[in-house]
Amino acid sequence: MDKSFQKNLLVCILLGLVTLGVYWPVFKCEFVKYDDDVYVTDNWRIQSGFNRDSISRVFTSGYASNWHPVTWLSHMLDWQLFGGEAWGHHLTNLLLHIANTVLLFAVFRRMTGAVWASGFVAAAFALHPLHVESVAWVAERKDVLSALFWILTMWCYVRYVEKPKVGRYFAALLFFALGLMSKPMVVTLPFVLLLLDRWPLERKGKAILNLFVEKIPFFVLSVGSGVVTFFVQRSGGSVSGIEVFGMKGRVSNALVSYFGYIDKMIWPRGLAIFYPHPANSLPIAEVIKCGFLLMLVCVLFLWLWRRKKYLAVGWLWYVGTLVPVIGLVQVGSQAMADRYTYIPLIGLFIVIAWGASEFAAGWRYRKVILSILAVAVLIGMSIGTRLQLRHWRDSAALFKHTLAVTKGSFFIHNNYANVLKDSGKVAEAIEHYNIALKISPNSAEVYNNFGDAVNWLGEAEGSLVL
Repeated sequence: MDKSFQKNLLVCILLGLVTLGVYWPVFKCEFVKYDDDVYVTDNWRIQSGFNRDSISRVFTSGYASNWHPVTWLSHMLDWQLFGGEAWGHHLTNLLLHIANTVLLFAVFRRMTGAVWASGFVAAAFALHPLHVESVAWVAERKDVLSALFWILTMWCYVRYVEKPKVGRYFAALLFFALGLMSKPMVVTLPFVLLLLDRWPLERKGKAILNLFVEKIPFFVLSVGSGVVTFFVQRSGGSVSGIEVFGMKGRVSNALVSYFGYIDKMIWPRGLAIFYPHPANSLPIAEVIKCGFLLMLVCVLFLWLWRRKKYLAVGWLWYVGTLVPVIGLVQVGSQAMADRYTYIPLIGLFIVIAWGASEFAAGWRYRKVILSILAVAVLIGMSIGTRLQLRHWRDSAALFKHTLAVTKGSFFIHNNYANVLKDSGKVAEAIEHYNIALKISPNSAEVYNNFGDAVNWLGEAEGSLVL
């Protein structure tokens, strides 16, 4: 066993153990009444077990405005193994997250040869508080599962580049297809593979056109997945018409969100399961500033392409992989979501890891200083993740925290009121139903829930305070 292998193995073991230790409290978390019921606890489709009909159903029909059969199969397996025990479902999510972390390190180590920069990217991916939502939320199995297939696709593709073989190419294509059937957000992976061709794979002997032609089967799968997803989500009522928020509101929110995610990456405060959409209420000055900065950074990094390719690759990875969920095609009513950063933040971690290494190239004690800084940053991330996990222990804690850090969400007020009502705190629930109706006076769902709460109190002629 050579020293290089030993070092890589040690890094992988450390990444796995640290991630497990930081996320250990997740085993005490319950299912939450926000998609966990739709996806798992109240979903007879996944509880029916593995049989010809159930397996056929997940591949041939949509459910909950989604078509991701591989994700449904993973939930079916969990229900067979753990039933309604939440810890088991959380275990699967965490094991997938750990596998993604280790594989991410292995892929970047193989592509770049840089052990510590690759290790930092993987560690930041594992420990950043923005990724708590993808790991601690059982319904977000699609995040961690699709990322597994994303990274496996990269691994097979790198092996194919090293020694082109049909089997390696089709292995990459197969993993990509499985990723699309886990979560369609991975449609941008062919674009990322093109970026990797330029850095760090440095495929200089191949013309850009040839590299694009090589990816045509990947793009065909992306287009097919995009079409299926659009029609399934539209038929399920998740895709909003252009009249909802309007194109101006969508573009404005998209421009601001790009920097909103960066802000939360740098200082992860006020993280929530739902961020209400600002529609057309964003200050025009802020929108123009964000649009100008986005264009400026893109132009700057592209200008530096020849000398510092990692900057352009990392930034374009971040910008490009967010496109499907940035809100130009509005799915749901959120402005942004922590879970959307699970893959995109890797691009910014690339910029930070290789940028710091190059910036400190002339320092006398470069390795020592960078190591201390990296450890300090990762410890800070670990503390932030532990703190964020507290809010995922149950539905009441999650919704209460969300209401404390966001404003204007009738949806969360309604959900929190439902939880309070179910726990016997009916009077307090009615207060939140009233707030929800002030925000959204025409919500039939909230009116029905309010009526149920009044009946629970035995107030046959309860009055609605608006």
